[in-house]
Amino acid sequence: MAQSILIFDFGTDEEAAQQGRHKVDAWQQGFRLGKKILLKFDRKESNGSADAAAADANEEAAAKGKTAKKGSAKAKSAAGGDGKAASGVRLLIRLDFSDHEKLTLQRWLDRIPSEEPFKSAKGETIRHGDAAFAATAELFDSLD
Repeated sequence: MAQSILIFDFGTDEEAAQQGRHKVDAWQQGFRLGKKILLKFDRKESNGSADAAAADANEEAAAKGKTAKKGSAKAKSAAGGDGKAASGVRLLIRLDFSDHEKLTLQRWLDRIPSEEPFKSAKGETIRHGDAAFAATAELFDSLD
């Protein structure tokens, strides 16, 4: 299998990362790619994982309609009063085409970085033969 992983660093622009996710989902459905293009998010929290977990718990509770006053007070005090932790968002896209689809793989490697939400992000391509591929593939598999 000819696998490649594209990494796009969107910094703190969560909306652009979500636009990228929507674009990849549309390609999966429109071109019937199935599992040939997989996408995962890698979020880096700057305030620490405990603060981020409290903020995530508050967002989930708010989405369910429950009030989480204790957790939101902790998150606000830990995050400097605004209740949101600044985070870095990276989007990892794994292209997994078979060996006889090399031309299709190359076309996607050329197309994805040239599309709009990915143009603004810092992009990196890691191919199957690169030295960093094993570590990046392990990172991709560990993300949910």
